[in-house]
Amino acid sequence: MASTTETGHAKNVATFEDLISFCTGYGATYNPSKAALKLPALTTQNTGAIAALQAVKVAKTAYDNATNARELAFKPMKSLSTKIINALAATEATKQTVDDVKSTNMKIQGRRAKAVEKPDAKALAAGAEPVKTASTSQQSYDKLIDHFAQLIATLTAEPKYIPNENELKVATLNTMLTDLRAKNTAVITATTVLSNARIARDKALYAETTGMVDTAQDAKQYVKSLFGATSPQYKQVSGLKFNRPKGD
Repeated sequence: MASTTETGHAKNVATFEDLISFCTGYGATYNPSKAALKLPALTTQNTGAIAALQAVKVAKTAYDNATNARELAFKPMKSLSTKIINALAATEATKQTVDDVKSTNMKIQGRRAKAVEKPDAKALAAGAEPVKTASTSQQSYDKLIDHFAQLIATLTAEPKYIPNENELKVATLNTMLTDLRAKNTAVITATTVLSNARIARDKALYAETTGMVDTAQDAKQYVKSLFGATSPQYKQVSGLKFNRPKGD
């Protein structure tokens, strides 16, 4: 479903079409000296605004598809990492190596290696300061990729890690890592495209003086000067409202 803001952009464009229709209906009487207010220019601006809205829709769809694909690709990571721990623990790998992999896995799972002790209720009531800690979940996609790469690096360096299960083999894990990086990059790229499409849309609709909304206000002012403030023609266009949304 389109957001309220996106609906607002579409409403502005639809209202601009109403304005053009009214101005067209005035026939030869509607003859502004300002080039931007002439009917061909208004029609061209309307076409550009519609194209700008459509470009955002296309970019948003691509962004949604990219984020969905990334989410699905990352979904197996936590359970797979747990399987890796169990597979490594069943080998003759050193305790230190197993501990290293466990530590990395805890980062992937979003857990602390050691619980942080917090003041109890009585201590807090007595004036003890609440414990302030930096987030250690490190669950951003960039961080998860980094942790998973570290996990693979540790396994690669361990000669005892030679699982028979295909999903646990280092080669398979590296293929997965490459895919995760590609899908994360695809989201970054899609985010940029969407952001640029929104910038272009906002320029087409809301740029000072040259944007569709300012043009509409100028056209309404011209109709007022042409027919008079109390004229039925001005009443037609004065009720057309254009809004400037604050954000997306």
